[in-house]
Amino acid sequence: MNQKPSNAFIAASWIALGAGMLGFLIGLWRAEMQLNEKGYYFTVLMFGLFAVISVQKSVRDRLEGIPVTDIYYGLSWFCTILAIILLVVGLWNATILPSEKGYYAFSFLLALFGAIAVQKNVRDAKGVEVKKDGENRQ
Repeated sequence: MNQKPSNAFIAASWIALGAGMLGFLIGLWRAEMQLNEKGYYFTVLMFGLFAVISVQKSVRDRLEGIPVTDIYYGLSWFCTILAIILLVVGLWNATILPSEKGYYAFSFLLALFGAIAVQKNVRDAKGVEVKKDGENRQ
């Protein structure tokens, strides 16, 4: 990557991450669920966000020739898929309205997409910054 992402894409990525996370968390806050159910969904969200950031970093590292072990690469993909499966199983068995289930599913997916995009932007911007520092030193 030779150029920094556009400010519009950076803003859209942060908005997607914020809207997905805040929407999911506000929905949990206002939900009429037991605390252990809320904890389950919160943990699945945090696990999913961490997992997709790991996938994005692993994929990008491999593309740039930075060594990534197969076990970490596979584990990050496994955790991403597992987080989605855990959300689906939880929502499938939840005693909430179908519209609420859809709300949680889409805010979860928006948060995951936003996390991937924000991580990509941070990585791209850092790469441009490091490249400029290297050129300025020469």
